[in-house]
Amino acid sequence: MYDVIVVGGGPGGYGAALYARNFGLSVALIEEDTIGGTCLLRGCIPAKSWLQAAEVFSTVRSAADFGVITDDPRFDWTVALARKNRIVNGLVRGLAGLLRHRKVEVIRGRGRLAGAGRVEVEEPGGFRVLEARNVVLATGSAPVELPGFPFDGRRIVSSDHALDWPERPHRVGIVGGGIVGCEFASLLADVGTDVVVFEMLDQIIPGFEPGAARELQKQLRRRGVTFVLGARAELKAAGDRMSLATAGESGGFEVDRVLVAVGRRPLTDNLGLGPAGVETDRGFVRVDLETMQTTRSGIFAVGDIVAGTPGLAHGAFAEAIAAVTFIATGTPRPVDYRALPSVVYTHPEVAAVGLTEAEAVAEGLSVDTHDHSFVGVGRARIIGKNKGFVKILTERGGPIVGATVVGPQAGELIHELMYMVGWEALPEEAAAFVHAHPTLSEATGETLMGAAGLPLH
Repeated sequence: MYDVIVVGGGPGGYGAALYARNFGLSVALIEEDTIGGTCLLRGCIPAKSWLQAAEVFSTVRSAADFGVITDDPRFDWTVALARKNRIVNGLVRGLAGLLRHRKVEVIRGRGRLAGAGRVEVEEPGGFRVLEARNVVLATGSAPVELPGFPFDGRRIVSSDHALDWPERPHRVGIVGGGIVGCEFASLLADVGTDVVVFEMLDQIIPGFEPGAARELQKQLRRRGVTFVLGARAELKAAGDRMSLATAGESGGFEVDRVLVAVGRRPLTDNLGLGPAGVETDRGFVRVDLETMQTTRSGIFAVGDIVAGTPGLAHGAFAEAIAAVTFIATGTPRPVDYRALPSVVYTHPEVAAVGLTEAEAVAEGLSVDTHDHSFVGVGRARIIGKNKGFVKILTERGGPIVGATVVGPQAGELIHELMYMVGWEALPEEAAAFVHAHPTLSEATGETLMGAAGLPLH
């Protein structure tokens, strides 16, 4: 009898297993694939490795602006792919070693609920049933396949496939202008691929501030990315030739590869949820967000399979901590989703935390917005990346309720603003602290001073 059985070895799963050991709980972690989940194997880590390689290449190509002369730099796709694989494999080995060190029992196989406190494991040699006082489900997600765009792993692909393309494609059509679609558009454009992005909505990266989306779109367009917004893409194929066009349009954009990036679906089929009394919503698991407990006592869910929460790796970590804390102590420690940052690792980056202006208005808040451009920020000019801005949203006469950064290292800069949103800081309180000069974070300081009614520049 285990104290906790975790089904799924991604960030939510291994996070729950490791955190449970802090309380001395006995833990079994069931994973049918390699430990690491979507984030480590097919998402965050490999994608950002590609993006970093593309950014380095872009930087080298513009090195002459800094007085550094290079001779016709080339991007070696094979070397970048091998480097990505080394990074992933190294982190997988490190994680496996950490689980062993922390005495988490890792079981290779497919797990499913088999009644109260029971998990059936399908292993290479057969089946066995394990018992636990608590079960944490963390089975993750998979890319959504669109009608008319069947994945073949070669010409029509998901992000999973695209991360392992053996060679650089020359012309790529991306269906979906969300985070994943835009990240691939950014890295492919930087290494010389022709890219067209189709998005059904009238804004890329839906859910972010419209101004941030427009700035990102403008900068990607300058690097050669074509956008078709507010239209559904249709695939036209004849032999080895493919093209993407809007519905009913003749012609279109001829492409070598089509990347479908329209979201992810929860991997909850065949988990035994219904018979176990665990309710779902379109495949996502319903939970009490105070505790992450499902509709069946003693069964918890975290990560991409949870209904109504953002599919973020760091969100899964936070949900794992919330679930295990309740299991170990009986005290809820809910995730503060409003203070959970989200980052788009394009070039430039986009990051946000808290409410957008539209969300604040929808909640009935009277808000003021304050922004400061990177154009005049000394450090941004020094590194040659002074496009973008910091935007802060304040409740009128009250605290900071949201923030967005578009520009260099936005994913790092957002965390200072995360604390302000999480702690409901007043702008005049935050503006009293001085940022070092010259730094990128001065843009945040200038925005705060403006929000406090005492701008400097």
